[in-house]
Amino acid sequence: MKEQSGEENVRVRIRITGRVQGVGFRAAVRRHAANLGLSGTAENLEDGSVRIEMRGARGAIDQLVAWCHQGPPAAEVDAVEVIEFS
Repeated sequence: MKEQSGEENVRVRIRITGRVQGVGFRAAVRRHAANLGLSGTAENLEDGSVRIEMRGARGAIDQLVAWCHQGPPAAEVDAVEVIEFS
């Protein structure tokens, strides 16, 4: 699916591990995603990771994934796993 700019729309599930709960990660990712024009959710998982599900333009998704490798200032990201859905 392509949006008006001609860029492909994608849907991804991102799982971030490390010190990512209790540091404002979900709120920060929601703000960052909104600024990129993405829609979706972010939630804490019982294992201490954060799961993000987002949909939007491929370029914006790529920017969000890149941001997730660092996250907000108090976060310490160990790994970022991305699954793309068609």
